Amino acid sequence: YKRQIMQHSQGVWKISDLLKHAASMLSEAGVEAPHTDAERLLEDCLVVSRTELYLRVENSVGGAQVRRCLAMLKRRCGREPLAYITGECEFWSNTFGVNPAVLIPRPETELLIERVARENSGRYRPGKCLDLCCGSGVIAIILALELDLEVIALDISRAALEVCRSNCVRHGVENKVQLVEANLTSCFNEHTQFTLITANPPYVSHTEMKSGMQPEVIDFEPCLALDGGRDGLQLINSILAALPALLAPGGDLFMEIGADQGAAVTTLLRESACADLYQSIDIIKDYGGRDRLLQVRKNI
Repeated sequence: YKRQIMQHSQGVWKISDLLKHAASMLSEAGVEAPHTDAERLLEDCLVVSRTELYLRVENSVGGAQVRRCLAMLKRRCGREPLAYITGECEFWSNTFGVNPAVLIPRPETELLIERVARENSGRYRPGKCLDLCCGSGVIAIILALELDLEVIALDISRAALEVCRSNCVRHGVENKVQLVEANLTSCFNEHTQFTLITANPPYVSHTEMKSGMQPEVIDFEPCLALDGGRDGLQLINSILAALPALLAPGGDLFMEIGADQGAAVTTLLRESACADLYQSIDIIKDYGGRDRLLQVRKNI
């Protein structure tokens, strides 16, 4: 397919032909949704909406536009994620900047936002919210936008925090989201407590890392944001160990977990020496019926 792309790198293309060519090449490369990705590549390259793309489908393009489209197509055929190629992704009906320093936000993570919003009703006080492993900042930023909360967004990666900072400016919440570079909760003293803690830590096990992951993930997304240790629970265990001191009375933790980790994290909490500190420990399933979130509420 690389040879074919090079052969068509010059000249004028009708948009319909370019769209068909892109879909064909992506399908040959094993991309999961070739037609959708072809549309999105052309939308970005030609700076048009989906509707505009099809209204202009009989128009012709050439020169720099064609070269840019084919260069982007070549990258996608190499299984580079579309979000890294365009530099943007959609989350919670908002556009966020992304690059290989951060994990690409997944639609499943929107469930965490939904649950926090449902449970809020004024429970979570501004300045008392913490987002661990913030990455691109989507959770912290949506909490600031939707619930008008002030949030501390923490990550160990300085490069990820730069992406988060850029997204905060993009969405006008730079005064509501405070960025902290640290290894989980190591930067807080024993008297620091939060009424709301959110977290989307790395939770992929070493077995999963070695097999069964798509090239888009294992070859391009940051290992630091994926690798949860031998069983996928390394960072989850660290967060839960810090929870008794870090979570304020009556406060909530919402943490994304792997689809097979619900029983393990529930057992860990209920069999811990601090189990009596918690009013409730719940595993929330996603719309596919898989374990997705851990919600813990501390006694008042």
